[in-house]
Amino acid sequence: MDGLSSIAAFVRAAETLSYVAAGRQLGISASAVGKGVMRLEARLGVRLLQRSTRRIGLTDAGALFYERCQRILADLGEAEAEMLHLMDAPRGKLRVSTPAVYYRVLLPLLAEFMQRYPEIELELDFNDRRVDVVADGFDVVVRSGELHDSGLTARRLSGYRHLIVAAPAYFARHGQPRAPADLLEHACLHYRFHGNGKLREWQVDAPAPLPALPQTLVCNNIEALIGAALRGLGLAYLPDFLVNDYLRDGQLQAVLGEHVDDGGQFWLLWPSSRQMAPKLRVFVDFLCERLQAG
Repeated sequence: MDGLSSIAAFVRAAETLSYVAAGRQLGISASAVGKGVMRLEARLGVRLLQRSTRRIGLTDAGALFYERCQRILADLGEAEAEMLHLMDAPRGKLRVSTPAVYYRVLLPLLAEFMQRYPEIELELDFNDRRVDVVADGFDVVVRSGELHDSGLTARRLSGYRHLIVAAPAYFARHGQPRAPADLLEHACLHYRFHGNGKLREWQVDAPAPLPALPQTLVCNNIEALIGAALRGLGLAYLPDFLVNDYLRDGQLQAVLGEHVDDGGQFWLLWPSSRQMAPKLRVFVDFLCERLQAG
């Protein structure tokens, strides 16, 4: 860095032919400019500037060196400008990992985001595996439930709750359960987690603990489970964001809502750092704005 400051002092002195003017441009004293030039000459073993009581001028060696140094400083200035522009504009690849089912929430928002930030290249990983944000090279991840990563920064996204739903055709054949205990007489469709092989527990508030619910159908694919419910195969226990569209258009109906008290929270997490890249900042702000507003 001392070499660069000496080169800058030499170039300004060569351009202005004055240590005073060069120092004024660099924000240092004329004496500091002179000392910088002298250190440069001592390192190179050649005289770069001729000095007199009235003025300074370039030697032949100094003229050759000035042309090269001028180009070097110009390249450094361009590189600095490019980096400042890079840090100011949202661009580049952004790697995002989310739970597999979250595509239902994320995909409808991406057209607007990509139109607003066309220089950001999204790489989406829909995966129920709990990824290591840093080791796996992700810029940001979506997670639900309790947070345990102390080295990550978190922002709250949308909350959700579970519903018990079935198709109108199913209710037409079997009637609707009126109380939690009625579930024991119905076809129940269950989801099995990939990671631990456990069944998703139905959190139902009943006056007394219920025996195990019927396992009419069990699958480890959430889309298959929704499809089974739509085809009238039984009752399913599903997050509201996956079935809201089907509830609105009447393909599914929810029951026992006052007895289901099970919800959760989605979060955005990313590695903590003092400088947040623009591509990450706009993605986080965009999702929080859209999803916190519902």
